[in-house]
Amino acid sequence: MGSWWEADEVIRFIEALPQTTMLVLDEAYGELGPASALPPIDISRPNVIRMRTFSKAYGLAGMRCGYAIAEAQVIRDFEKIRNHYGVSRMAQIAGVEALADQAYLETVVARVAAGRRRIAAIAEQNGLQPLASATNFVTIDCGHDGAFALKVLQGLLSRDVFIRKPMAPGLDRCIRVSVGLDHELDIFAEELPGALAAARGN
Repeated sequence: MGSWWEADEVIRFIEALPQTTMLVLDEAYGELGPASALPPIDISRPNVIRMRTFSKAYGLAGMRCGYAIAEAQVIRDFEKIRNHYGVSRMAQIAGVEALADQAYLETVVARVAAGRRRIAAIAEQNGLQPLASATNFVTIDCGHDGAFALKVLQGLLSRDVFIRKPMAPGLDRCIRVSVGLDHELDIFAEELPGALAAARGN
């Protein structure tokens, strides 16, 4: 849904875990969220693994490259079971170069934040409720049930605008719009009112 937990809440959760329980923290969107959401790196706890990827903010989705952060023995144990040829040499090189180019990352993070604000504004202009997001998409509450949100999705699709929606009951009243280029968000802004009107039977 794009939401997040603040770092102090994550730390409290970690500290409350039994040592025999392994916690895998999915930090795929870590670079895109608020700095307050990421706990400091701490590899002293053997029951915590942090997973990160280059497929989101770094834009290397097609290369399927990521990494884990954990206590040294945990990483050694992890090495025994991971797919040893799952990340190509080219993907590894791209990952290292991406880490080195923090100026580009800052540019992407700023553009994504601007895109989230634009999507939220479009939603509000159409009487919908955007949810705060720490990702590269915005979840929008359509204010009715899942059937209505599905009609909105289908209405947009019929207008050549592809979005997604959660399917779980309770969450299915929402649609999910990814940050795109400015001209793509222009199209979303132009087509959303018509899709909403069709969904309402107007």
